[in-house]
Amino acid sequence: MSILITRPAPAGEELVKRLQAVGKTAFSAPLIEIYSGADLPLLSQKMQRLSAGDLVFLLSKNAVHYANGQLIQEGHSWPDKLSYYGIGKSTSLMFHQQTGRKISWSEQGETSEDLLQLPALQQMDNKKVLLLRGNGGREVIASTLRMRGGEVDYCECYSRQPVKYHAAEFSRHWQQSGIQTIVVTSGEMLQLLYNLVTDSDGKAWLLGCCLIVVSERLANIARSLGWQVIKVAKSADNDALMQALE
Repeated sequence: MSILITRPAPAGEELVKRLQAVGKTAFSAPLIEIYSGADLPLLSQKMQRLSAGDLVFLLSKNAVHYANGQLIQEGHSWPDKLSYYGIGKSTSLMFHQQTGRKISWSEQGETSEDLLQLPALQQMDNKKVLLLRGNGGREVIASTLRMRGGEVDYCECYSRQPVKYHAAEFSRHWQQSGIQTIVVTSGEMLQLLYNLVTDSDGKAWLLGCCLIVVSERLANIARSLGWQVIKVAKSADNDALMQALE
């Protein structure tokens, strides 16, 4: 079984190395690249507008990486008067390890919907909310917290940009490499992958691969696109993906 990892560096490359270390054939073909976000220089200014008890959401590891790096570069720290929330355990633990600040996350799952189930997030009472995220992405947290009475602002800490591949070459190369399993960790990447392979033979190969995804939401999207064999990892971190690929 040959495995194609589509998540961006460095996590994608790390996963490939771990798979190769246990004797599996794995390749990296990242579908997106990550860059510094347009709003990053405004982060400190946005955080200074927050008062005690206001909320900051870390929506991914990339948000933690770029936001923390920006504050360190400016000689600032994360105010302990704020309440911090993360999507998923791995993002939250990364934030805690890098900053020492307490952070809350849902033990029930890795999605926005799981996080929004936390009792502390049911009534916002006009609190300010700052979402640290990439460009675009889902709006469910912002729209839900606004409905619950929150005043929501964004900081685009990083930018996701599609990697440009030659479609026919991509399809032919990975078919010839014997790829039978593909790991996809976001809806954006799933759609990019589906759109990248356009020829009928390539599409038949692609949809015939076993797809490893990181949430039931992604699994449902994959089914709607035509995938038949789908496995859902317990979370989006590489440990969970290694388990799913055993």
